[in-house]
Amino acid sequence: MSIFFLDKPAYAETHYKFKLPWSLLYRPWPEIFFDAPFQFQVGSEKKIWVIIKDAHRFPVLLKQVKISLKNHETEIKLEKALDIFSDSPLAFYPIDLGELPSGDYIVFPEITVQKKDKTKTFKRWNFPFLSPKPLQFKILKEELPIPEGYFAGEMHCHTRYSSDQIEFGASPQVLQEAASAVGLDFVCCTDHAYDFAFSESDYLKEDNPVSRFDSLKKEIHALKKTPLMLAGEEVSAGNSEGENVHMTVFAPENYISGLGDCGRYWLKNEPTISISKVLESTESPCFAAHPKAPMGFLEKFIFRRGYWNSKDLKFSKKQIRGIQFWNGSRDEGFFEGKKFWIEELGKGNFLLPIGGNDAHGDLNDCVSVKVPLFSLRYERNHVFGKVRTVVKAKDLTEEELKAAFQTHSVYITDGPALWWEKEGDSFKLYALSNEELGIFKSIKIFARTIDFQGKLSKSEILLPESVVLAPLKNEISVRGQGYAYLRAEASSEKGFFALTAAQPV
Repeated sequence: MSIFFLDKPAYAETHYKFKLPWSLLYRPWPEIFFDAPFQFQVGSEKKIWVIIKDAHRFPVLLKQVKISLKNHETEIKLEKALDIFSDSPLAFYPIDLGELPSGDYIVFPEITVQKKDKTKTFKRWNFPFLSPKPLQFKILKEELPIPEGYFAGEMHCHTRYSSDQIEFGASPQVLQEAASAVGLDFVCCTDHAYDFAFSESDYLKEDNPVSRFDSLKKEIHALKKTPLMLAGEEVSAGNSEGENVHMTVFAPENYISGLGDCGRYWLKNEPTISISKVLESTESPCFAAHPKAPMGFLEKFIFRRGYWNSKDLKFSKKQIRGIQFWNGSRDEGFFEGKKFWIEELGKGNFLLPIGGNDAHGDLNDCVSVKVPLFSLRYERNHVFGKVRTVVKAKDLTEEELKAAFQTHSVYITDGPALWWEKEGDSFKLYALSNEELGIFKSIKIFARTIDFQGKLSKSEILLPESVVLAPLKNEISVRGQGYAYLRAEASSEKGFFALTAAQPV
């Protein structure tokens, strides 16, 4: 992230003016908007949040909210008096929706607020030049499919500790409550290493990053035990070409510095730490973040951002454990990153596939700064918890999850479950969906052959055990003899997708 380019959508900071007298986005009101999880698990609390940013500069009285919830059968209207005086830098006020039947909902919220002698009503948000969009969520009627002994997590997201001139994240508590709603067992909060190094109140003022990282850990430690919340990092590190790339670290023991493309030093954006140095500084699993996400020429030139390549993945002492190429959506970055991963598998480098969303808050959709001072944008990608990494672990603890990422019992998904079990010399693939996700449109099993000299074939083959139009529950046995590895992909008729780690044979 930077003060000029926003890689991924985020809660939008509109009040920063770079010490200029004007900004088309600036208004003498706090940022006010609603957010809600994109889905609610069976039995979870149904709530949305009113989010108020910069009320310490523009105190307001929250008077009342009106909420209209529509599904295909009915419309429910709620009206609640709030009478809340808000004067803090960032606050999240929950609104209980009560019990609601399962189904897809379009939600139109509005809030009436008073600032001194002025009273205004805002629909969904008060962002300038951006027409209000409804919240959209699904209340599930079935539990999400997941095999016994596996845990689903969000591997790339940001809290309020990732804040700068154009973006900010959510509170750890809100992320935990949202994780419970959407069906996550754990969340790794991967805040920017460079944001820890600067003050939250003054984005250009240097601060003690160790102290700020410890504050995040303490804040997380004070939360409920489940879903399990972990303090991680997204570190800017130098690749083999001397460019900045991002890597996520899963619950590091201590703060790891990496300020390369922080944007605070203008054109001074050379890497401050190498990938190998980051790997040497921690025992925690490290992952290449969005390795092939498209970027513009100016982003490359000014901030020295680059792409991950094969040289960056493996070192003599330690290597990157996985590649997070599914970053919120199956876009160009997904397909190029997946291709990169498969190429590494062909070299015998059995890295894990990792999925995450890079959500900065963003529980339902995303409003971000498109051009600082001038314009905003809206989209529905990079939503918290939508893409999950599912891992087999002995228990839901930090230590057991770290150990689990050293195995190959991992799959990534936005819905169906897809996993392997070894049975002697054979492997069995299990695929599990439900009615809300749809039957399987296809289940594809890929392998790479190995010759008598131990050399891997140049390309993968699609095995005949693959199926088209499979039912909701499938078990497919595959003999492992003659293959270097097996892996699988599955897609449902309703567009959901899952992909397994490669299973060494």
